[in-house]
Amino acid sequence: MARAAVTGAFGFSGRHIAARLLARGDEVITLTNHPDRPDPFDGRIQVAPLAFDDPENLAASLAGVDTVYNTYWVRFAHGGVTHADAVRNSTTLFAAARQAGVRRVVHVSIANPDPAHGVEPSARAWS
Repeated sequence: MARAAVTGAFGFSGRHIAARLLARGDEVITLTNHPDRPDPFDGRIQVAPLAFDDPENLAASLAGVDTVYNTYWVRFAHGGVTHADAVRNSTTLFAAARQAGVRRVVHVSIANPDPAHGVEPSARAWS
């Protein structure tokens, strides 16, 4: 049995990833900004804050995790969070994962950025 972390396991994409992990017998923790959302897993997964403003706590939440499945993203500014904020937050999450000894990060993007639609791929932001 592996220990996995899924960002946003109470949301659409994260819920499906977490369900598959549980089905194969993994222990799952979710990192979320919305702990008040209904828990579709009836308490079978641990809940921790997606604390970008507290990297030490974020790393502590990831202790013993083998793989982080990151579904956190921002395509357009929403709720005061911009795409640039999301890049910075993701960088914080990846650094916390490294600090915690996480072996692998699976970064899921469903935004499908396309320059033809005025949305540039964010890969350049990582350089």
